[in-house]
Amino acid sequence: MRFAATPLLGLCLAVQAGCAVGPDFHPPEAPPSVRFTENALPDRTAAAATPGGSAQNLTPDRDIPGAWWELFRSSQITALVIQALKANPDVAAAQATLRQARENVRAEQGALLPQVSASAGLQRQRESLAGFGFGGGSSTFSLYTSALNVSYTLDAFGGIRRQIEQLNAQAEYERFQLEATDLTLAANVIDAAITEASLQAQIDTTRDIIRADTDALNLTRQRFQLGGVSQVDVLQQQSLLDTQVATLPGLRKQLQQTRNQLAVYLGGHPDEYATPTLDLDRLMLPEDLPISLPSKLVEQRPDIRAFGALLHSATAAVGVATANMLPQISLTGSYGRDGTDLSNLFTPAGIVWSIASSVSQPIFEGGTLLARRRAAQAALDVAAWQYSSTVNTAFQNVANALVAIERDAETLQASLAAQKTAAASLAVARSQYAAGAGTYLNVLTAEQSDFSARLNLIAARAARFTDTVALFQALGGGWWNRSDVDQKVARCCGVLP
Repeated sequence: MRFAATPLLGLCLAVQAGCAVGPDFHPPEAPPSVRFTENALPDRTAAAATPGGSAQNLTPDRDIPGAWWELFRSSQITALVIQALKANPDVAAAQATLRQARENVRAEQGALLPQVSASAGLQRQRESLAGFGFGGGSSTFSLYTSALNVSYTLDAFGGIRRQIEQLNAQAEYERFQLEATDLTLAANVIDAAITEASLQAQIDTTRDIIRADTDALNLTRQRFQLGGVSQVDVLQQQSLLDTQVATLPGLRKQLQQTRNQLAVYLGGHPDEYATPTLDLDRLMLPEDLPISLPSKLVEQRPDIRAFGALLHSATAAVGVATANMLPQISLTGSYGRDGTDLSNLFTPAGIVWSIASSVSQPIFEGGTLLARRRAAQAALDVAAWQYSSTVNTAFQNVANALVAIERDAETLQASLAAQKTAAASLAVARSQYAAGAGTYLNVLTAEQSDFSARLNLIAARAARFTDTVALFQALGGGWWNRSDVDQKVARCCGVLP
């Protein structure tokens, strides 16, 4: 057995050090862009004197913190995100998928080593001596066998190594899919919490307006009974009140559906969710927004890294298809003992061994292997274009988020001015009507404008928060600065307990 193993292991090491056919993967270069938007953005956004209206500083070439959600300075948002990352089943599924991919790599790595198996057998047999010309007698005996078998496929052209490389790339893809799942989940949780706060603020505002319009309707009815106004005025006020009351069920529906969604994000059921709604007035807008360089985006976005891994996998697949067209070399050896008695297994006479080698070269496969290689090359082209599309979309996401942050700050500023004007107009219309100098139609029109302006202001305030979330998500979310990332990946892959 020593005679057979020594040259076999030497060949293993020599072949593993050889080259592998097919193209070698080289990561695509980062785009040469120097900024994300068509025009340079200001260093500071507009400000408005309302909660959520503070100016934000756009700071280029600043890194994003790992726990970027803490920049909102809300303990409730932080608690929601942490709970979601721990309990959401989509995260657990992504971790299991990564674990599966890593185990597939380990399984394929075993093909680079000799395959050793042991066997033992006992056979009780009766043979007729007539077949050997010794009359009609028979012989009954036992046959004992034991053997150690070794086989090895020489990876002369790197097909196995390319297969391992491909599986490694697929595992890398799943690793960044896990990061993308975390990032998307965190952004969705914060967006849902902000939406919930916005809807609650709209409901509270609508209730305030309904109370005020109810008082106005009662006053109008009293004046109608005294002959001071017509029935048309009463009906118009009633119609306005009914319209506003009709908006409440829709807002309540959206609010409850948002809370149901938050419960699912947190890995539970809607009936288990009892977290109080955020107060939109108490949310703090991050004042400093770290903006990464465009050249770093391809390193930071999990989806870009994931599609880069798919490109790597497709490159290795071309090597696998190429190696399948070349000779396949294998070595086998066995060492064992045979005997009709157990004592024979321990004597030199019972020793049996064999060494063999084989070379297999495909000659005619009906074009199958060539077609598979061409298909692998086409798949490589697909992966390259998908990677390019992902990069373009990522730059678009960042540009859209930056433009939204700038323009929505201006929108909030204008919405605040419009709300103040509408409130002042309503006060004047009511005062003139009370003094007999204005019509009730002017009052109704002013009330409608004030109602719309107040709701628009709430929506504009919420938009600034969601724009900020979208920017952090578009820039990759700072996963590379999270201390728990490596431990999480190691734990899901069985490296840590």
